[in-house]
Amino acid sequence: MTDQVTAAFAGGESAFAALTERYRRELHVHCYRMLASFDEAEDAVQETFLRAWRSRDTFQGGDLVRAWLYKIATNVCLDAIRRAGRRLKSPESMREVPWITPYPDRLLDEMAPAEDEPDAVVVTRETIELAFLAALQVLPPRQRATLIARDVLGWPASETASALDTTVASVNSALQRARATLQAHLPAKRTDWSAGEPSEAERALLASFIEAHERGDAALAVSIASKDLRITMPPAPLLFEGIGVIRPLLENAFADGRTWRLLPTVANRMPTAASYLKAPGDDTYRAFKLDVLRVVDGRIAEITTFGWSLFPHFGLPATLEA
Repeated sequence: MTDQVTAAFAGGESAFAALTERYRRELHVHCYRMLASFDEAEDAVQETFLRAWRSRDTFQGGDLVRAWLYKIATNVCLDAIRRAGRRLKSPESMREVPWITPYPDRLLDEMAPAEDEPDAVVVTRETIELAFLAALQVLPPRQRATLIARDVLGWPASETASALDTTVASVNSALQRARATLQAHLPAKRTDWSAGEPSEAERALLASFIEAHERGDAALAVSIASKDLRITMPPAPLLFEGIGVIRPLLENAFADGRTWRLLPTVANRMPTAASYLKAPGDDTYRAFKLDVLRVVDGRIAEITTFGWSLFPHFGLPATLEA
């Protein structure tokens, strides 16, 4: 790939873009892990490519284009975190992380690396569930970057140190602190946060969730949920906990004359329902919300509800016919 890299860096902007664009999706996922926001990650990737173009004359890495871009992207994210001034003390619920947004699995699946790239990053643990992302937000920025590089991307300490302009000893120290802090803020009963496709049982639970909402059946919705079910709706500072609180809310929502259509999808490797609402007198179901389900012991333990703005990225239509 050396000749291709040399030509791209010596050529114009279009040749450079053709070389770097192949890394867009994985860089976007990397920035999303750092920032926990789909749109902010998009901005970070754009800034990464802009910085890369401006500093192309300083690139001396041979074929290591990917590592160079990851270094730039990491520093773009560190700058963004500092500007935002966010510091999460404890992610007791998604209410404390109002900037968090879901990530469409259909885009995660576009990340297969090219076989001709010797520097390809092999991500063996797709740590992208919402609870994991929320816990990452507790970490100081450089600890967050260190943990993602070492434990998610699988970089050696020396490569991580180079990307962060620090020493191997500092990387090892930051990683130790980050792991301890992260574990203290993750939900209990989980030690491995690798994630694949939702299981058959989770898909069946999602089908029941969809059936309950389309039928307006509060009893069915309650029967598939944990007694301590939690619902949050970032960025709104709302938190509902416990079936005793949530059941009457469901009954009221199902009795107000509005009807629902739901489509199954997947966000953050978690079963997700896309909801469409038809108001009384309307003849169309209109995009309304995404419900991302966290399943524990065969029941829905948590529902994180987001608005419909990301529907296009999920490949979802804006409306459904009645």
